[in-house]
Amino acid sequence: MSNVPASVLSDGTILAQVQAGRIAIEPWDPAMLQPASVDVRLGDSFRVFHNYRVSAIDLRDPPSNLTEEVVVAPGDPFVIHPGDFCLGRTLEWVRIPPDIVARIEGKSSLGRLGLIVHATAGFCDPGFEGTLTLELGNLTRVPIRLYPGLPVAQLSFMALDRPAQRPYGSPGLGSHYQGQRAATESRYEGGPPAATPEAASGR
Repeated sequence: MSNVPASVLSDGTILAQVQAGRIAIEPWDPAMLQPASVDVRLGDSFRVFHNYRVSAIDLRDPPSNLTEEVVVAPGDPFVIHPGDFCLGRTLEWVRIPPDIVARIEGKSSLGRLGLIVHATAGFCDPGFEGTLTLELGNLTRVPIRLYPGLPVAQLSFMALDRPAQRPYGSPGLGSHYQGQRAATESRYEGGPPAATPEAASGR
């Protein structure tokens, strides 16, 4: 995209990139194209948390087996209760070229109903491919029924000034979520705490 300035892509540019096979969104529905984004729909895979399994989430040693996948049958709702947090996924599988980044954002109409679709992870690296995991939260005091297939978020695209030298999925990059198809739990690896000045000086 050397002839495209570093900016948010418009509907015409997104369509041209999809038609050229550079951006992949499957299944592709032209009706989901918005002025500067593409609507994406909710998939059928969710991951629910089992808080009783751990006393705390320790980021130095993240727990495994903290969530369980729930697959919802066609037409059935998935209920997210007040204050609850769970993981979902998009129906659409996407592939992003090395010179574009994407952001997933909630739809304002759903936000006004108290549904959030991502807590922090709204950034999609250049080179990523797979479905997008959603971080779903209910901020209201009443349950919200979610249905697979409903538009739930929107994906916008931005052109980089040049292609990434090490796009997502490059060897040795730690691309934990490349190719994911279901809602995917955290693969955070944690690690030892940073050394304090006293420890670094040997005191």
